[in-house]
Amino acid sequence: MTGRLVVMGSGETAPTMVEVHRTTLAAAGAGTSLLLDTPYGFQENADDITRKAVAYFGSSVGRSLTPVAWRQRLAGGDLDRALTAVRGARSVFAGPGSPTYALQVWEGSGFDDAVHATAHGGGTVTFASAAALTLGVVSVPVYEIYKCGHAPAWVPGLNLLERLTGLRAAVVPHYDNSEGGSHSTAFCYLGERRLALLEQSLPEGAHVIGVDEHTALVLDLATRTATVLGNGAVTVRHDGASRVLAAGTQVPFEELAAREGSTRAHVDLARSPEPAPATSSLRQDADDARAAFDLALAASDADAAAEAVLRLEQAITEWNADSLQSSDGDHARRTLRGMMVELALAAREGLADPAERIAPLVEALLSVRVKARQDKDFATSDRVRDQLAEAGVEVRDAAEGVQWVLAPRTRG
Repeated sequence: MTGRLVVMGSGETAPTMVEVHRTTLAAAGAGTSLLLDTPYGFQENADDITRKAVAYFGSSVGRSLTPVAWRQRLAGGDLDRALTAVRGARSVFAGPGSPTYALQVWEGSGFDDAVHATAHGGGTVTFASAAALTLGVVSVPVYEIYKCGHAPAWVPGLNLLERLTGLRAAVVPHYDNSEGGSHSTAFCYLGERRLALLEQSLPEGAHVIGVDEHTALVLDLATRTATVLGNGAVTVRHDGASRVLAAGTQVPFEELAAREGSTRAHVDLARSPEPAPATSSLRQDADDARAAFDLALAASDADAAAEAVLRLEQAITEWNADSLQSSDGDHARRTLRGMMVELALAAREGLADPAERIAPLVEALLSVRVKARQDKDFATSDRVRDQLAEAGVEVRDAAEGVQWVLAPRTRG
């Protein structure tokens, strides 16, 4: 085999994975790149997810994706055409949605053989999030357990991971998920208790491979090496005992099956590609922009403040394609709106009539001048008037009293 299998924990259409996509798709060579909509085919917003994914790959990754409409079980000529498209593609991508829905659609269709042929022929197969769950010998029915309260139990997977690499495992994306707040949502929303229960019923010889969010496990089928890229790590887990492979680590396939203590992971910097330089999260982008904005306002640097606002707006645009649902978007938008309000307040102060801002000081000096004139201290009176004139304040003695205006030269 000469191709590669890329397993992403999440962030498949986020800035974090751009360089991974570019590298692995370039390795596949020129040819058709397919987007499979099966995992999210049941969703009402399926068309929108497809549109965003195509736009992301086109604008950020620089690769045109051809959507393959496979939202329900196909038969006859429709199935033949879909399988032919997959076999002939240089790359195949599938991402968010429901793993059990995808398995129901693909089961017994020959889909696994077609994907195997793509990778066997030197292509790149990238499965992320829900699609990644289908790769193992068994899969986690996430929605059924987490949302519907079903008892923890495996469902049969495609077992493509074992066919392509020899690794007999269950793939668990979103491994470091932390949305729960009051409860654990790690291990793809299972939490420790439920994952431990599932481990007890793994098929013989199988273990768990966990892939963190915004992290990719790139499995090179020609060299039989696995490389961890992105922001997180990959965890090899046997009966609750875990061994963590950090980003930048490259190991032989066999080490992805080894138990803790039996062999040691290593980093081969000579062969490992550099981890993609990526922003950790949209929340971090927002916090960084806020800090830069605050520093700019404190320094009265309007250009830098505006640049911080524009940088955050661009980050929100780039992260908008990410299929991972979290509170980061709301946090970033609130931060952006707050920055815009403060920028408007600063602008309002800068645009205010300067006469109103210096009026208390001028009036105090004029009261000194009036007292001097009353005391017939005309030298002091004239000195106050002249110094105000040098500062751009024109004093006029009129019948109705002393008046003053800012000279036009101070308004520019």
